Amino acid sequence: MSGDTTDWPDGAENIGSLFRLPSPVEELMDSRLEARGVRLLLKRDDLINPDISGNKWRKLKYNIQAARRRGYKQLLTFGGAYSNHIRATAAAGFFFGLQTVGIIRGEKHLPLNPVLAYAVEHGMLLDYMDRQTYRRKNESEVIESLRERFGDFYLIPEGGSNELALQGCAEIPNEITQDFDFICCPCGTGGTLAGIAAGLRGKQEAIGFAVLKGADWLNNDVLHLQEGAYGGPQGRWRINLDYHFGGYAKTKPELWLFIKDFEERHGLCLDWLYVGKMMYGIFDLVERRIFEPGTTIVAVITGPI
Repeated sequence: MSGDTTDWPDGAENIGSLFRLPSPVEELMDSRLEARGVRLLLKRDDLINPDISGNKWRKLKYNIQAARRRGYKQLLTFGGAYSNHIRATAAAGFFFGLQTVGIIRGEKHLPLNPVLAYAVEHGMLLDYMDRQTYRRKNESEVIESLRERFGDFYLIPEGGSNELALQGCAEIPNEITQDFDFICCPCGTGGTLAGIAAGLRGKQEAIGFAVLKGADWLNNDVLHLQEGAYGGPQGRWRINLDYHFGGYAKTKPELWLFIKDFEERHGLCLDWLYVGKMMYGIFDLVERRIFEPGTTIVAVITGPI
Protein backbone atom coordinates (compact mmCIF):
# COMPACT_ATOMS: atom_id res chain seq x y z
CA MET A 1 0.00 0.00 0.00
CA SER A 2 1.21 3.49 -0.73
CA GLY A 3 1.23 5.97 2.13
CA ASP A 4 2.58 8.80 -0.02
CA THR A 5 -0.27 11.06 -1.18
CA THR A 6 1.78 13.48 -3.29
CA ASP A 7 1.08 11.53 -6.48
CA TRP A 8 -2.62 11.10 -5.82
CA PRO A 9 -5.48 13.22 -7.10
CA ASP A 10 -6.94 15.82 -4.76
CA GLY A 11 -9.22 14.22 -2.22
CA ALA A 12 -7.60 10.79 -2.41
CA GLU A 13 -5.80 11.07 0.92
CA ASN A 14 -8.57 9.33 2.84
CA ILE A 15 -8.72 6.33 0.54
CA GLY A 16 -5.09 6.02 -0.50
CA SER A 17 -4.75 2.89 1.63
CA LEU A 18 -7.24 1.16 -0.68
CA PHE A 19 -4.85 1.40 -3.64
CA ARG A 20 -1.78 -0.77 -4.11
CA LEU A 21 0.82 1.39 -5.78
CA PRO A 22 3.22 0.75 -7.23
CA SER A 23 1.60 -2.46 -8.38
CA PRO A 24 3.76 -5.56 -7.86
CA VAL A 25 5.98 -7.17 -10.48
CA GLU A 26 6.09 -10.97 -10.47
CA GLU A 27 8.25 -13.30 -12.52
CA LEU A 28 6.33 -16.05 -14.30
CA MET A 29 8.10 -19.38 -14.17
CA ASP A 30 7.01 -21.49 -17.14
CA SER A 31 8.84 -24.33 -18.89
CA ARG A 32 7.77 -23.02 -22.31
CA LEU A 33 9.57 -19.74 -21.63
CA GLU A 34 12.61 -21.45 -20.14
CA ALA A 35 12.92 -23.63 -23.25
CA ARG A 36 13.32 -20.50 -25.37
CA GLY A 37 15.54 -18.63 -22.92
CA VAL A 38 12.96 -15.87 -22.39
CA ARG A 39 12.10 -14.25 -19.06
CA LEU A 40 8.54 -12.95 -18.50
CA LEU A 41 7.57 -10.49 -15.77
CA LEU A 42 3.96 -9.69 -14.92
CA LYS A 43 3.14 -6.09 -13.99
CA ARG A 44 0.11 -6.77 -11.81
CA ASP A 45 -1.96 -3.65 -12.34
CA ASP A 46 -5.02 -5.83 -11.76
CA LEU A 47 -4.13 -5.67 -8.06
CA ILE A 48 -4.22 -1.87 -7.77
CA ASN A 49 -7.84 -1.80 -6.61
CA PRO A 50 -10.72 -4.27 -7.10
CA ASP A 51 -13.06 -1.55 -8.39
CA ILE A 52 -10.71 0.73 -10.36
CA SER A 53 -7.97 -1.64 -11.39
CA GLY A 54 -5.26 -1.64 -13.97
CA ASN A 55 -5.25 0.79 -16.85
CA LYS A 56 -8.66 2.12 -15.76
CA TRP A 57 -7.07 3.75 -12.72
CA ARG A 58 -4.05 4.88 -14.71
CA LYS A 59 -6.33 6.65 -17.21
CA LEU A 60 -8.72 8.14 -14.66
CA LYS A 61 -6.15 9.35 -12.13
CA TYR A 62 -5.16 12.69 -13.64
CA ASN A 63 -8.58 13.26 -15.18
CA ILE A 64 -10.10 13.15 -11.71
CA GLN A 65 -7.45 15.55 -10.50
CA ALA A 66 -8.21 17.95 -13.37
CA ALA A 67 -11.97 17.74 -12.84
CA ARG A 68 -11.68 18.56 -9.14
CA ARG A 69 -9.12 21.32 -9.70
CA ARG A 70 -11.41 23.00 -12.25
CA GLY A 71 -14.40 22.80 -9.97
CA TYR A 72 -16.46 20.19 -11.81
CA LYS A 73 -18.95 18.21 -9.75
CA GLN A 74 -19.89 15.74 -12.46
CA LEU A 75 -18.13 13.36 -14.85
CA LEU A 76 -19.70 12.19 -18.12
CA THR A 77 -18.37 9.41 -20.29
CA PHE A 78 -19.37 6.91 -22.94
CA GLY A 79 -19.30 3.15 -23.31
CA GLY A 80 -20.99 -0.06 -24.37
CA ALA A 81 -23.28 -2.09 -22.16
CA TYR A 82 -20.37 -4.20 -20.89
CA SER A 83 -17.79 -1.42 -20.69
CA ASN A 84 -15.27 -1.82 -17.86
CA HIS A 85 -14.54 1.88 -18.32
CA ILE A 86 -18.16 2.71 -17.41
CA ARG A 87 -17.85 0.54 -14.31
CA ALA A 88 -14.55 2.10 -13.27
CA THR A 89 -15.79 5.66 -13.81
CA ALA A 90 -18.81 4.98 -11.62
CA ALA A 91 -16.51 3.62 -8.90
CA ALA A 92 -14.17 6.61 -9.20
CA GLY A 93 -17.07 9.04 -8.87
CA PHE A 94 -18.30 7.16 -5.81
CA PHE A 95 -14.86 7.20 -4.14
CA PHE A 96 -14.05 10.82 -4.98
CA GLY A 97 -17.46 12.38 -4.39
CA LEU A 98 -18.26 13.21 -8.01
CA GLN A 99 -21.56 12.62 -9.75
CA THR A 100 -21.28 10.45 -12.84
CA VAL A 101 -23.27 10.06 -16.05
CA GLY A 102 -22.75 7.10 -18.39
CA ILE A 103 -23.96 7.40 -21.98
CA ILE A 104 -24.52 3.82 -23.13
CA ARG A 105 -24.45 2.79 -26.76
CA GLY A 106 -27.73 1.23 -27.95
CA GLU A 107 -31.03 0.49 -26.26
CA LYS A 108 -31.80 -0.14 -22.63
CA HIS A 109 -32.29 -3.76 -21.62
CA LEU A 110 -33.68 -4.97 -18.31
CA PRO A 111 -32.63 -6.44 -16.06
CA LEU A 112 -29.32 -4.58 -16.13
CA ASN A 113 -26.23 -6.68 -16.69
CA PRO A 114 -23.71 -6.88 -13.80
CA VAL A 115 -21.55 -4.04 -15.18
CA LEU A 116 -24.39 -1.54 -15.50
CA ALA A 117 -26.03 -2.70 -12.26
CA TYR A 118 -22.75 -2.00 -10.45
CA ALA A 119 -22.57 1.45 -12.05
CA VAL A 120 -26.09 2.34 -10.89
CA GLU A 121 -25.42 0.99 -7.38
CA HIS A 122 -22.45 3.36 -7.19
CA GLY A 123 -24.45 6.42 -8.17
CA MET A 124 -24.07 6.60 -11.94
CA LEU A 125 -26.95 7.96 -13.97
CA LEU A 126 -27.32 5.89 -17.13
CA ASP A 127 -28.70 7.23 -20.38
CA TYR A 128 -28.91 5.48 -23.73
CA MET A 129 -27.94 6.79 -27.15
CA ASP A 130 -28.92 5.29 -30.48
CA ARG A 131 -26.01 3.88 -32.45
CA GLN A 132 -26.22 6.43 -35.25
CA THR A 133 -25.91 9.36 -32.82
CA TYR A 134 -23.30 7.47 -30.81
CA ARG A 135 -21.01 7.44 -33.82
CA ARG A 136 -21.14 11.25 -33.66
CA LYS A 137 -20.58 11.42 -29.91
CA ASN A 138 -17.43 13.53 -30.21
CA GLU A 139 -19.09 16.23 -32.30
CA SER A 140 -19.74 19.55 -30.59
CA GLU A 141 -23.45 19.45 -31.42
CA VAL A 142 -23.90 16.16 -29.58
CA ILE A 143 -21.80 17.28 -26.61
CA GLU A 144 -23.77 20.52 -26.27
CA SER A 145 -27.07 18.64 -26.35
CA LEU A 146 -25.79 16.53 -23.46
CA ARG A 147 -24.83 19.64 -21.49
CA GLU A 148 -28.35 20.99 -21.99
CA ARG A 149 -29.77 17.78 -20.56
CA PHE A 150 -27.36 17.03 -17.73
CA GLY A 151 -25.77 20.37 -16.89
CA ASP A 152 -22.07 21.10 -16.89
CA PHE A 153 -19.70 18.13 -16.74
CA TYR A 154 -16.10 17.08 -17.15
CA LEU A 155 -15.96 14.95 -20.29
CA ILE A 156 -13.97 11.72 -20.32
CA PRO A 157 -13.83 10.01 -23.73
CA GLU A 158 -14.90 6.45 -24.39
CA GLY A 159 -12.30 4.12 -22.95
CA GLY A 160 -10.75 7.00 -21.00
CA SER A 161 -7.95 7.63 -23.51
CA ASN A 162 -6.91 11.27 -23.65
CA GLU A 163 -3.81 13.33 -22.95
CA LEU A 164 -4.15 13.07 -19.17
CA ALA A 165 -4.68 9.31 -19.42
CA LEU A 166 -1.28 9.04 -21.08
CA GLN A 167 0.34 10.70 -18.06
CA GLY A 168 -0.95 7.96 -15.80
CA CYS A 169 0.05 5.13 -18.14
CA ALA A 170 3.52 6.64 -18.66
CA GLU A 171 4.24 5.94 -14.98
CA ILE A 172 4.12 2.17 -15.50
CA PRO A 173 7.68 1.65 -16.86
CA ASN A 174 9.23 3.75 -14.11
CA GLU A 175 7.68 1.48 -11.49
CA ILE A 176 9.57 -1.52 -12.87
CA THR A 177 12.98 -1.78 -11.23
CA GLN A 178 14.11 -4.85 -13.21
CA ASP A 179 15.77 -4.42 -16.58
CA PHE A 180 13.58 -5.40 -19.52
CA ASP A 181 13.60 -5.28 -23.31
CA PHE A 182 9.91 -5.31 -24.24
CA ILE A 183 6.74 -4.34 -22.42
CA CYS A 184 3.40 -5.63 -23.71
CA CYS A 185 -0.16 -4.49 -23.13
CA PRO A 186 -3.59 -5.20 -24.62
CA CYS A 187 -4.68 -2.50 -27.05
CA GLY A 188 -8.26 -1.25 -27.42
CA THR A 189 -8.19 2.51 -27.91
CA GLY A 190 -4.39 2.87 -27.86
CA GLY A 191 -4.15 5.10 -24.80
CA THR A 192 -2.33 2.64 -22.57
CA LEU A 193 0.22 1.84 -25.26
CA ALA A 194 0.75 5.53 -26.08
CA GLY A 195 1.43 6.34 -22.45
CA ILE A 196 3.65 3.35 -21.72
CA ALA A 197 5.79 4.10 -24.78
CA ALA A 198 6.31 7.65 -23.54
CA GLY A 199 7.74 6.30 -20.29
CA LEU A 200 10.31 3.98 -21.84
CA ARG A 201 14.07 4.33 -21.56
CA GLY A 202 16.85 3.58 -24.04
CA LYS A 203 16.12 0.75 -26.48
CA GLN A 204 13.10 -0.58 -24.60
CA GLU A 205 10.10 -1.19 -26.86
CA ALA A 206 6.36 -1.41 -26.20
CA ILE A 207 4.11 -3.87 -28.04
CA GLY A 208 0.37 -3.43 -28.07
CA PHE A 209 -1.80 -6.44 -28.85
CA ALA A 210 -4.92 -5.25 -30.65
CA VAL A 211 -8.16 -6.86 -29.45
CA LEU A 212 -10.15 -5.53 -32.43
CA LYS A 213 -10.11 -6.96 -35.92
CA GLY A 214 -8.54 -4.86 -38.66
CA ALA A 215 -7.34 -2.23 -36.21
CA ASP A 216 -4.65 -0.69 -38.44
CA TRP A 217 -6.10 2.70 -37.55
CA LEU A 218 -4.75 2.27 -34.03
CA ASN A 219 -1.32 3.33 -35.29
CA ASN A 220 -2.69 6.75 -36.22
CA ASP A 221 -4.66 6.98 -32.97
CA VAL A 222 -1.57 6.31 -30.86
CA LEU A 223 0.38 8.92 -32.80
CA HIS A 224 -2.46 11.42 -32.41
CA LEU A 225 -2.63 10.83 -28.66
CA GLN A 226 1.12 11.28 -28.28
CA GLU A 227 1.10 14.42 -30.38
CA GLY A 228 -1.64 15.89 -28.21
CA ALA A 229 0.09 14.98 -24.96
CA TYR A 230 3.76 15.50 -25.86
CA GLY A 231 3.85 17.37 -29.15
CA GLY A 232 5.13 14.42 -31.13
CA PRO A 233 5.92 10.66 -31.20
CA GLN A 234 7.39 9.20 -28.04
CA GLY A 235 9.31 5.99 -27.45
CA ARG A 236 9.62 2.82 -29.49
CA TRP A 237 6.33 1.01 -30.02
CA ARG A 238 4.39 -1.17 -32.42
CA ILE A 239 1.00 -2.85 -32.60
CA ASN A 240 0.49 -6.54 -33.27
CA LEU A 241 -2.78 -7.19 -35.14
CA ASP A 242 -2.67 -11.00 -35.24
CA TYR A 243 -4.32 -12.04 -31.96
CA HIS A 244 -7.81 -10.53 -31.97
CA PHE A 245 -9.50 -13.96 -32.33
CA GLY A 246 -12.22 -12.58 -34.55
CA GLY A 247 -12.60 -9.12 -33.08
CA TYR A 248 -13.69 -7.37 -29.90
CA ALA A 249 -15.72 -9.60 -27.54
CA LYS A 250 -15.09 -12.53 -29.89
CA THR A 251 -13.07 -15.62 -29.17
CA LYS A 252 -12.09 -19.05 -30.43
CA PRO A 253 -11.67 -22.44 -28.73
CA GLU A 254 -7.87 -22.22 -28.76
CA LEU A 255 -8.00 -19.03 -26.67
CA TRP A 256 -10.23 -20.66 -24.06
CA LEU A 257 -7.94 -23.69 -23.93
CA PHE A 258 -4.93 -21.42 -23.42
CA ILE A 259 -6.65 -19.47 -20.64
CA LYS A 260 -7.73 -22.67 -18.88
CA ASP A 261 -4.24 -24.15 -19.12
CA PHE A 262 -2.67 -20.89 -17.91
CA GLU A 263 -4.88 -20.85 -14.82
CA GLU A 264 -4.05 -24.49 -14.06
CA ARG A 265 -0.32 -23.78 -14.39
CA HIS A 266 -0.14 -20.45 -12.59
CA GLY A 267 -3.36 -19.92 -10.61
CA LEU A 268 -4.15 -16.72 -12.51
CA CYS A 269 -7.36 -16.43 -14.52
CA LEU A 270 -6.83 -14.19 -17.55
CA ASP A 271 -9.74 -12.17 -18.88
CA TRP A 272 -10.57 -13.23 -22.42
CA LEU A 273 -11.45 -9.78 -23.76
CA TYR A 274 -8.01 -8.23 -23.34
CA VAL A 275 -5.29 -9.85 -21.25
CA GLY A 276 -5.90 -13.40 -22.43
CA LYS A 277 -5.41 -12.38 -26.06
CA MET A 278 -2.19 -10.53 -25.23
CA MET A 279 -0.78 -13.43 -23.23
CA TYR A 280 -1.64 -15.94 -25.94
CA GLY A 281 0.18 -13.69 -28.40
CA ILE A 282 3.27 -13.43 -26.20
CA PHE A 283 3.54 -17.20 -25.75
CA ASP A 284 2.96 -17.80 -29.46
CA LEU A 285 5.69 -15.33 -30.43
CA VAL A 286 8.03 -16.93 -27.89
CA GLU A 287 7.29 -20.37 -29.33
CA ARG A 288 7.99 -19.05 -32.83
CA ARG A 289 11.37 -17.71 -31.60
CA ILE A 290 10.49 -14.11 -32.44
CA PHE A 291 12.20 -13.07 -29.19
CA GLU A 292 15.89 -13.85 -28.93
CA PRO A 293 17.23 -15.94 -26.03
CA GLY A 294 18.09 -13.68 -23.10
CA THR A 295 15.14 -11.36 -23.75
CA THR A 296 13.12 -10.06 -20.80
CA ILE A 297 9.49 -9.20 -21.46
CA VAL A 298 7.03 -7.41 -19.18
CA ALA A 299 3.33 -8.18 -19.62
CA VAL A 300 1.00 -5.56 -18.11
CA ILE A 301 -2.02 -7.27 -16.54
CA THR A 302 -4.42 -4.40 -17.09
CA GLY A 303 -7.39 -5.81 -15.23
CA PRO A 304 -9.25 -8.89 -14.03
CA ILE A 305 -12.31 -8.35 -16.27
